[in-house]
Amino acid sequence: MMRVVRIANVEHIPLGPAAAVPGWTGGEVHRTRQPIIPEGESDFFNASIVNFQTGAQTGWHRHSSDQILVITTGNGTVADETHEVEVGVGDVVQIKAGENHWHGATANGYMGHITITASD
Repeated sequence: MMRVVRIANVEHIPLGPAAAVPGWTGGEVHRTRQPIIPEGESDFFNASIVNFQTGAQTGWHRHSSDQILVITTGNGTVADETHEVEVGVGDVVQIKAGENHWHGATANGYMGHITITASD
């Protein structure tokens, strides 16, 4: 059955302290997740909005499937082991399965993105 999600009505779930961007001296930074296609709702995809406070990033990690990021607010950085790219609203990033990477806000601003991965 079709489902419509109004992002403004999706609960923000705190993710706890996040990794800070290199050189950050502003104290603890945080992220929230807004599940828009929660685990178990689709046989194929998970999707959430992740909201990064100023200076917050994910830290290095990998996924078992490709990950798609759609930047929805602010500006940020996406990096793999050889590249670091500044991204902004409207940019779409594909990160291949197994690729070591991180993403998050800049030291001077916040960032939000929709993340889409395959259901495991």
